[in-house]
Amino acid sequence: MDIYSRVRRACLKDGMSAREAARVFNKDRKTIAKMLRHALPPGYRRSEAPRRPTLDPYVGVIDETLHSDKALIKKQRHTAKRIFERLRDEHQYAGSLTTVTYYVREQKRRTKEVFVRLCCTNRVEDVLPLTPDGFSLLAQ
Repeated sequence: MDIYSRVRRACLKDGMSAREAARVFNKDRKTIAKMLRHALPPGYRRSEAPRRPTLDPYVGVIDETLHSDKALIKKQRHTAKRIFERLRDEHQYAGSLTTVTYYVREQKRRTKEVFVRLCCTNRVEDVLPLTPDGFSLLAQ
């Protein structure tokens, strides 16, 4: 049993005070209060989007390049390094390759097509009538 559920059980079911739980479990009282407020650990929540002062003026150019690349075959698409080189040469970008690479990777991950397999409970036999020898009428 993890510490989160042990703290919640001790305080909510067994009647232990939050202050005593902090002492017993060797955690801060604010941490114990947060554990009691949330049934599951809330996780990390970013308050605002990350700022990229060197990259932000060029985000539109990168997004346009990535969008136009979708119509091309894979071999002809821009790599992150090629996008960086074009930004540096054509738009006087002064940032680093790593910054562009991280942004391009995140954008490709966000705009990736996802295919969800649809499950069908109907069998072919239920939809298509079968002949006595077991073959579908469409097969003939």
